[in-house]
Amino acid sequence: MPTLLMTLSGPLQSWGVDGRFVNRTTALTPTKSGVVGLLAAALGRERTEPIADLAELRFGVRTDQVGSVLRDFQTEIDWKVNARNGKGAQALTYRYYLQDYRFLAAVEGDDKLIEQLQRALLQPAFPLFLGRRSCPPGQRIYRGIVGEPLNEALQNAEWTAGAWYRRNQEQNVFLHIERDPLEGEQPLQTVRDLPLSFDIRHRRYSLRPLVTDEVEMDNPDSRQPRAGSSADGLAVGGEEGASGFEQTNALADHDPMNLLEEE
Repeated sequence: MPTLLMTLSGPLQSWGVDGRFVNRTTALTPTKSGVVGLLAAALGRERTEPIADLAELRFGVRTDQVGSVLRDFQTEIDWKVNARNGKGAQALTYRYYLQDYRFLAAVEGDDKLIEQLQRALLQPAFPLFLGRRSCPPGQRIYRGIVGEPLNEALQNAEWTAGAWYRRNQEQNVFLHIERDPLEGEQPLQTVRDLPLSFDIRHRRYSLRPLVTDEVEMDNPDSRQPRAGSSADGLAVGGEEGASGFEQTNALADHDPMNLLEEE
């Protein structure tokens, strides 16, 4: 079956799995529920419409560019209450974002559905965002369709990292992959990011088995000596501590002008 490739890149992304209330955490890779929601928005589906066909797609993601994690201290005010009597309870939250990350996401399914998704991503019915509404994509999401199984597509696809990032990496890099297991393949873990319903009255998610892999890429643009490296895909966020903007688990310096650099 064909595999649809997508580039998930922007100044900020946030892919929550279990972040609620005070700590709104993010995973270090896009979740299946987040990508299914993105595809449903592109197709123009309402929250109450079925999503079983999208949830059944095989899913995987490759981390092509590692950035840093931003912790943002926020307050929430009910503006209706505040406007009426000048008072309103302020909810305090810590929200975590991936900064300067870039991912290659892939879904595999039957030809008809993959073609529908291709058209939808090129002309989306609703605005698309990277996990949260405050995180718009920084470039076109649709990357292409290949006639390979998902696991092979993630291994063989071109490295999508920015030129500035490639120059600062070693001459050989190892890209982290998370994907749905093949038939008979033993999963290493499960994550609760398989969406059953996006209906705001009764959102439901199920456990999804997950396997990890990696692929080695040559980096002729490197200014670094040759050596091996590897990335891990653990969830982050949820610490207690400082208020305001704070970078945690920083793996690269953030420079907003990097996004404007011509590759």
